[in-house]
This record gives sequence, C-alpha cells and structure tokens, in this order.
Amino acid sequence: MYRSHTCGELRLSHIGLTVTLSGWVQKSRDLGGMTFLDLRDRYGITQLAFNLEEEKELTEQARKLGREFVVKVEGEVIERSSKNKKIPTGEIEIKVSSLTVLNGSKTPPFTIEDDTDGGEELRAKYRYLDLRRNPVQDKLRLRNKVSLETRKFLDSQNFLDVETPVLIKSTPEGARDFVVPSRMNGGQFYALPQSPQTFKQLLMVSGFDRYYQIVKCFRDEDLRADRQPEFTQIDCEMAFVEQEDILNTFEGMIQHLFREVRKVELDAKFPRMTYVEAMERYGSDKPDIRFGLEFVDMNTVTKNKGFSIFDDAEQVLAINAQDCAGYTRKQLDKLTDWVRRPQIGCKGLVYLKCNEDGTYKSSVDKFYSQNDLAEWAKAAGAKPGDLLLVISGDLEKTRKQMGELRLHMGDELGLRNPNVFKPLWVVDFPLLEWDEESERYHAMHHPFTSPKPEDMHLINTDPGKVRANAYDLAMNGVELGGGSIRIHDREIQSRMFDLLGFTKAEAEAQFGFLMSAFEYGAPPHGGLAFGLDRLVATMGGSESIRDYIAFPKNNSGRDVMIDAPSPLDAEQMKELGIKIQ
Repeated sequence: MYRSHTCGELRLSHIGLTVTLSGWVQKSRDLGGMTFLDLRDRYGITQLAFNLEEEKELTEQARKLGREFVVKVEGEVIERSSKNKKIPTGEIEIKVSSLTVLNGSKTPPFTIEDDTDGGEELRAKYRYLDLRRNPVQDKLRLRNKVSLETRKFLDSQNFLDVETPVLIKSTPEGARDFVVPSRMNGGQFYALPQSPQTFKQLLMVSGFDRYYQIVKCFRDEDLRADRQPEFTQIDCEMAFVEQEDILNTFEGMIQHLFREVRKVELDAKFPRMTYVEAMERYGSDKPDIRFGLEFVDMNTVTKNKGFSIFDDAEQVLAINAQDCAGYTRKQLDKLTDWVRRPQIGCKGLVYLKCNEDGTYKSSVDKFYSQNDLAEWAKAAGAKPGDLLLVISGDLEKTRKQMGELRLHMGDELGLRNPNVFKPLWVVDFPLLEWDEESERYHAMHHPFTSPKPEDMHLINTDPGKVRANAYDLAMNGVELGGGSIRIHDREIQSRMFDLLGFTKAEAEAQFGFLMSAFEYGAPPHGGLAFGLDRLVATMGGSESIRDYIAFPKNNSGRDVMIDAPSPLDAEQMKELGIKIQ
C-alpha cells in the first residue's frame, strides 16, 4: 500500500495513528539534530520529522533527498511543537519510521511553488511540472467543478448527453477548418468540427428535444488570450422553444454554477440590451457593465468650430472619467500614446479638464471658448473635478477605439473587480453583415440563424435591416456564449443560402442533408453554446484561458512541450497521397 492517507488529510484527531504517505518532496530543512521534509501531493502538504539521535541511518537517508523526489513513508502522527497555521495539516507531523525512495528527480528547471521563478515559455515546455503547482491545480479543480455542476443542472432539466462526430465535412462559412486527410478515400479530407451545429439540429429533427454535450471544437484562427485552436463548448439545443424559453433556461444554469461553485448569487433576472444599444453605449457587443464610463455623443457641441479633426469626423465620442481632472500632463501623454498604438489606431486623444474652480482646460483650447467647453461638460454630465476623453473618426472605428479606451480606463481606475460578476444578454443582432471586399453578405452568427419573425418581410427587399433571432450572454466584457433560434424550414434556409452567395449546387453539396431533413417534420428549435474555457476563466477572475486548460497551445498554435505540430515522415505522406509545395 502506497498510502493510507493523503498529504492534506491528517489532523490532531489522528494523533497516535500509524500511517503511510506518498508524494513529492517539496523542501527539506536540516536543523542539526532534527531534519524536516515537506511532503506534497495534490491534496496538501504534511511535515515529516526525522530525529538524528533516534534514527541516524534514516535521518541521513532523508538528508540526501532533493526537491521533487518521490517517496513513501510510514510513521506515527504526532503533535507539532511549532505549529503552522497557514496549512490545514500544520498542527501535526509524521515521526517517520520507514522511508522508501520511489523515484529520484533531476533539479527542476524552475521552483515548483505558488510563486515560481519560471517564465511562461519555460513553464509551457515543462507543463507537466507546472501542473504540480497549487495555483494551476486550483484552476483545473475549478474547471472540473464547473463541468460537474453543468452536467447536474442539465440532467435535472431533462437534457440528454449525446456525442456527435469529430471527423466531419468541411464547410466554407466561419473560421478556417482543421482538415484531416482520409487514407481510405484518397484525395478527400475530413474536417474537425468548429461546433456540432448541424448535428444538434439533426438531433432535434430526430426527436431528442433537449440535447447537450461538453465537446471539443476546433478553429484554425489567430490566437489571443481567450482563444485556442482547440477549445471546449457546453453545447445545447432545445426543440419546441422560443427565445424566451432558452434565455430563462440558461440564466438558471449560470445562476446554478455561480451559486454552487463560487458561492455567488447573481441577479434573479439578467438585464438585456439590444445589439444597437450596446454598440451606441459601449462600442462592444459584449460590454462590461460593472462600471459606467458610457459613451457620450459629442457631435452637436464639437462641430463647426474650425477644428477640422472634429468637423470632418462622422462621429465624436467622449467618456467622462469622474474625479480625474487631477491627471497630470505626463499621465495624459501616456494615455495618448496608448490610443495611438497600432492595436487601437487612434490619431490622437483630446481631453477636457473640468477644474474645481469652474474653469476648463482642454488640449484644443484655441478652437473652443470657455462657453463652448462648458457645453461639452453639460452634454457629458461632467462636474468640477471630472475629465473628458474625446476621440473622433468613422462611426464604427471610433466606437471600437473608444470601447478599448473605456476598458483601459476601467482598469486604471480599479473599476473592473474580478470578484464582481455582471451578466448581460445582448439580443437582436443583425442577421447579416455586408463585406465590401467580397461584395456579399456574411452571416453575423451562422447560416442557420433564423430571422426575427417581425422582420421576415424585409428578407427579399432590404436584407441588411433584418434582425437575427439571436442572443449572446456577456459577463465582465467577455462573451460567455451565444446562440439563436434556428431556421427549420427548407424554403427559408434556401433563401438564406442565396443571400450568402451560395449557388443552388453549392448549397446542396454542402448542406443538402440538413435541408432534406427539414422536409421530414423538423420542429421549431434553438440553442446556445457556452465556451467552457472562457466561462471558467471568468469565474476564476482571469482574462486568459490558458491556465484553465491542462495542456494549452502558445500564441503560434504550438505545443512546445511535445513540439507539435510537426512534419510527417515521407512514408506517411506517400500513404496519404500528400505533397508539400
């Protein structure tokens, strides 16, 4: 028997008990007559005690152990004379009577402690060592708890867990597919699923009215902190439902998860906001509503004063940073440099300080009088002591830039508390968006999203104005999930493919199986998919999803631990009929 107890289990109530423990040596302390080792497993740390006078050979053996040696010990649980209140086992120690080295260890490339000295790339290369650290294990424990409670909730709501294929057909919509060559069907390829979209719709046609799956999805797209080439969805679909049914069901699921996992009670009813309103107020379809700094339209008070940057702009926007008029010139210059970065793309930043004495100071004083600037302050609801930050340009671009500046100011002013959670349903997205380059419409969500019934009359005459029967759940500036009521009628689905530029032959080749299924009694249905990685990271108060994935990829899509992706050998390439050009 390698262990009778774990390293996080023993307490004063176990004193006098003979136990067996196994784990990794965290650290050792040689105090002359006594030697102490900290033994670690994923449950905690237990101190081991060796007395040189009583057990000379055993103590000398213990002194030779290095960090991360794997050992098994037997001994008696005794009370510690010098207690450690920082750990649950800190009132006891093991008086060791037997020590067995199960495996030695090289000196680790970084310290395996909560505050490690290892850089990100080094820890990624030795991810199996990084995973021994408590902060990383805590994140994966959180993920496990969220997955477990998700299954509990959905099971209680009569959802069935149904697996769908991983080797599927490539489709042209959405992100790039990862493709898999088929040896048995030379010259042909599978694709890895970006989502189980068509399969879950087929399950609704099949009569499984409530489906879910915690499923791997794959998208070959550029990476960032909240993206990975392979990620996990909580994928759900329901039949005989309308939008309200779906929103109510999954509000319940998110409330359940926060209650059970984080011990946080969310609002009984999540607020809702249309896509148009979200873009006007926050410049984002996933706004962070933990704080204000909402956009103020400054067009009427800034134009026609001879300042061409505002006069020629389609949109002039401001945010009111309350009680920030004390910002120094150095701080304002730093903000200006921040918005001029290529990632943001602003040409500059205008400010207005509302001084405590009722006067105004702006970076464009020579174009605007004190009375003009007072109108700015009035439009923005600014009081003495406040600071207006102003950006101008094309409407959509300016909204996006101001949205980024708003989040940056939220961080600077400490307004984005990671332990405060504010969910928001964003609804009424556009069904389609026009792409100037390809000169055709693209689906805002995907081609199977239903138009809102009240906008159906516009589908043939003004498709750009049609709203989608779609919804996203945002929280703290993160899109946790999204979905829609689906098209379940072949004629409407065919019209949608027409709008997206598919020929009849292309639509039939790509999605004929789905449209055929619609002819055999497809029920009204809709669904929603949550990004499990994003959900868990948000619940953990993090912006990056990587530490919530056991073996993540880096920004280049590489696993530096196993060195993947990697070339295939010539024989494999020949067998698959593939040549690299």
